[in-house]
Amino acid sequence: MSVTESKAVKGFITMANDGWEQGWHERNGGNLSYRMKDEEVKEIANELDHSTEWHPIGASVPGVAGEYFIFTGTGRYFQNVIKNPEESIGIIKLDDKGENYQIVWGLTGGGRPTSEIPSHLMSHETKKAVSGGTHRVIYHAHPANTIALTFVLPLKDEIFTREIWEMMPECSVVFPEGIGVAEWMVPGSHELAVRTGELLKTYNVAIWAHHGMLCSGEDFDSTFGLMHTVEKAATILVKVMSMTGIKRQTITSDNMRALAKDFKLSLDEKFLY
Repeated sequence: MSVTESKAVKGFITMANDGWEQGWHERNGGNLSYRMKDEEVKEIANELDHSTEWHPIGASVPGVAGEYFIFTGTGRYFQNVIKNPEESIGIIKLDDKGENYQIVWGLTGGGRPTSEIPSHLMSHETKKAVSGGTHRVIYHAHPANTIALTFVLPLKDEIFTREIWEMMPECSVVFPEGIGVAEWMVPGSHELAVRTGELLKTYNVAIWAHHGMLCSGEDFDSTFGLMHTVEKAATILVKVMSMTGIKRQTITSDNMRALAKDFKLSLDEKFLY
């Protein structure tokens, strides 16, 4: 099977294009990665080149050592993933220590994985551990309304979660664990990677102040849907704040508790102040 005919790569391409169509990926903004299953690697094994050189990751991720990942490329545009996947994305393999990677397919023309590869791989390592291996997708994008809120809301998990939850009843159902928020840090830095890893031990959504959002999920649909839900709620909140600055009525804490009971959810009381 050719790489671009595999279900995993097709799903990756579709998700990248969906993000582009939402307007979340100006120029070369944002990045996406997927931790491949063994059977997905086996079905395209004949198409992979393991003679390529090794490059340092910039972090140590022994928890995902030896694994294969699909990555978007640094400097490459999401709008071109569907048009020219072999140039825009690539498959990498990590060494047995989780300290180096090699490109075994794609990223033609001297391409490399996203410059935020340390954040992605450290996030994958964290979510693999806390999810029992079920989480495989890490997605970072620049949804405008979520970013706008980081300029006006306090950068606190409790406040962001509560404000977003209030906008749509679906929110506490889709991400009952809440939202984590990181203060501004240099994009692609080790500091940001470490901070994101800390947040992902608890949350599936990490908001990077004045920068964007990172989501983790089990598959492409659920991860994209998670970001889509947060950004939709953020859009409503921006409209509400722009209209009056005052919420005359809202979804209350008791409303959320009733929702949690009916949907058999566990909502942390710290968000129900």
